[in-house]
Amino acid sequence: MESGTGRHRPRPRRGLLFAILAGAVAVTAAAGITTYAALSPSRTTAAEPGTVASGPASAAPGGSGSASVSATASASVSPSATPSASGPCGRVASTSPKVTVTNVNVNMKVAGYGSEADTDPLPMAIAATPSGGSWLAWLGPNDKVYLGRLDCADHLVGTPTSFTGIDLQDVQADATGGVLLLTRRGTCHTGPLCGGTASPCNTMHMVRFDNSGKQVWERQVTNLTGTRGGFDAGARFVWWYQHHGRLASDGKNYAAYFGVAITVQNGSCVDIHEGDRMQVVSPSGALLSGHDSFEVGCSHSWTTRIAWDARTGHFAMVCATDNDCRIARPDPYRTVASGTCDGTLFGGDLVLAKTKGYWTAWSQGGQVRLEHFTTAATDTTIRTGASSSHPHLVTYGGRMLLAWASGSGLAAQVYDSATGKTVGAKFTIGVRDHDYLAFKAYADGSVAYPAVGSPSTSIRIARVLPMS
Repeated sequence: MESGTGRHRPRPRRGLLFAILAGAVAVTAAAGITTYAALSPSRTTAAEPGTVASGPASAAPGGSGSASVSATASASVSPSATPSASGPCGRVASTSPKVTVTNVNVNMKVAGYGSEADTDPLPMAIAATPSGGSWLAWLGPNDKVYLGRLDCADHLVGTPTSFTGIDLQDVQADATGGVLLLTRRGTCHTGPLCGGTASPCNTMHMVRFDNSGKQVWERQVTNLTGTRGGFDAGARFVWWYQHHGRLASDGKNYAAYFGVAITVQNGSCVDIHEGDRMQVVSPSGALLSGHDSFEVGCSHSWTTRIAWDARTGHFAMVCATDNDCRIARPDPYRTVASGTCDGTLFGGDLVLAKTKGYWTAWSQGGQVRLEHFTTAATDTTIRTGASSSHPHLVTYGGRMLLAWASGSGLAAQVYDSATGKTVGAKFTIGVRDHDYLAFKAYADGSVAYPAVGSPSTSIRIARVLPMS
């Protein structure tokens, strides 16, 4: 594990280069719940890809070596005779992707718009519910994370609730509610540091909510206490440096995988390191050992991604790391794809392959790649031809969808999740990209992405409807 102390100025939209100031060696509380009345969002209907539609819509309840594959090869798609509706929301599947965009007015300024450095607050996240609707979470301007329910038409319904939080990480849902991953203020104590300065010492929390959006329990997944601050040896805390995380569930327990600060005694003072941490919490809010969890995995680490694999009974994770400059699996390190520490190495997302193993998206030098792997080293590399630093990848029915920033919106391409071949033509999604936000998959085969709205009191939900 590389080491470091003190403060390093972030480099927006670039790789994390961590400085050891002490050695002068360069290496790279209880949640408050409030409510407010939401305004009605605008209504939309299905639109051609990349367009915003208006008009009425129904609102239902809510190995080794690397084999190169041509990015232009297309897998055939067998068209259905007639479009078919699927799932509780009755979303209609088509032979090619169709996009809807819905403006949701949340009646407050959403924090984090317009700034996408890897240390900046994340503005929002979305989660699919078993009923086909969604939970939408967003960061307010008042150290609150807000949570509202969306119906089948992606309209905000009911009265949102809020939770104490200075940064939003992720949200996931299940039949009886869901879990938020968020950051709260913590305490540093005095150390002292071996050199330099450091930011406030914060904590990461899972917050369980029920189907009314009310808190059931909360559990810190860092380890600060009343007697252990961030500058005390053994602390695991959240600071300004890369710290974002994601959630996954095995159907019972929830796992959080996130960047973490690591405090290590160095004589009469302490050094602050950076790595990542994975913790699992039970349905009752108890912190669990085992379950693929670990104290520290990759170091230094960014773009931490996690998925549950019911086929193996394990959580799978990948990180981008300056330890040998690669996309890796943590604890222990296993190389998925080799990269270069030139400030352009970024991970995208992690999804299950159709039959065995996983696909992960990543970027080096602004060029997006897809890698298929089973245990560690990639066995298939797809050079997609997409130019972007921060690709998004999500399960799309029995396929997968890759999306990336293109002009003022997003470009997207469907891929076969068994072979990695393209399916159909590239299309556009008419919302602004955000480097660190995630698409989420729905059981009916659709996917949704929360995007910056206009004005800043709104959020746009882009939904790619199912393919037949």
